[in-house]
Order: sequence, then C-alpha cells, then structure tokens
Amino acid sequence: MQIDTATIIDGYSQGYFLMADEQEELGWYTSQKRALIPLDERFRFPKSLRRSLNQNRFTVAIDRDFAAVCAGCAARETTWISPELQDIYFQLHRAGWAHSFETWQGDRLAGGILGLAIRGAFIGESMFFHIPEGSKVAMVKLVEHLRSRQFTLFDAQLQNPHLERFGAYVVGDRAYQVLLQRALAQPCRFV
Repeated sequence: MQIDTATIIDGYSQGYFLMADEQEELGWYTSQKRALIPLDERFRFPKSLRRSLNQNRFTVAIDRDFAAVCAGCAARETTWISPELQDIYFQLHRAGWAHSFETWQGDRLAGGILGLAIRGAFIGESMFFHIPEGSKVAMVKLVEHLRSRQFTLFDAQLQNPHLERFGAYVVGDRAYQVLLQRALAQPCRFV
C-alpha cells in the first residue's frame, strides 16, 4: 500500500496519531489528556538505572535496524501496530520522518523507541526491550539526544505507570496544541 506521507505528517502535526483496533482497522485518534516526557529538569529516571548508565552496558544507535525496532514494538499479545501500520512506518522512515532510537549490547538489539520527528516535536509511538533495561536506557539517551538537538516536545501520547517513572506528565488538549505548534515552528533535525 502506498501512502501519502504528507497527509500522515499533516495529521500528526494537528495532534492526531494512527492506531489499529482489534480488527486491525487503522484509524486516527487523539487524546484529551496527552502524556509528555519532559525535556527539562523535570525528566528523571529510576535510581536503579544509574548503574547501567554508568557501566556503559549499552551503546545507542539511530536507525541501525529500524525494521527490528518496528517488529519489537509490534510483538505483543495485543498490539495496535498492525502490519498496515508497520508498512506506513517503513514508508515514513524512507521519507525521513520515522526513526528508531536503539540500544545495543554488542551485536544484539537490547531495546528501542519508535517515533516520528517533525521539526521540534518527537512523537513517540512505542518502545520495547529484549534485554532488561534496554528500553529504559534508550529513553534516557533519547531525551539527551532531543535536548542536544533543541527539540521542545516529546509526545508520549498516552500516560502509563512506566512513563510516570521518567517524569511524564499530562496536559489537556488546548495546552498540547500550543506546545505542538511551538515545537513545529522549531527547525530541528533528528539526525
């Protein structure tokens, strides 16, 4: 299936995101309560993770194995990343919009985060791990990367207890739209 990447990016730029339902039908969704990962001093991580970071157990890479990160994010008992949505991510990746931020332990993919980078906004779609702490280290290193590139928004879409441990907070739709438009005005590059 060929998609119009401009239409997809336009939807995300307005605050929508794609998800598949239980029948693998794709639809556009939005949330009145949007979870954001802070890119300032509010970002935190579990103290137990500091040891892994200090020991440099993992290396990081961007887009080294985009397909494996997509597959890892979709490999769940119940997933909203249908085969059709994976195809869309691959096309967005080829067009330079979708990226994987990965942790590696030697030549083994430890974990990763899948997302879209649109100017100064990073929209996190999903994350996974094969090796414990692989996705947590990816989160810390991704925040460092986004800060170094002057991104102003890290949209995690929906809040959960795992994201709360990193300081994720929720904003209403009106505040989100202001932050999103401000981020879209920033000429940032992910890679």
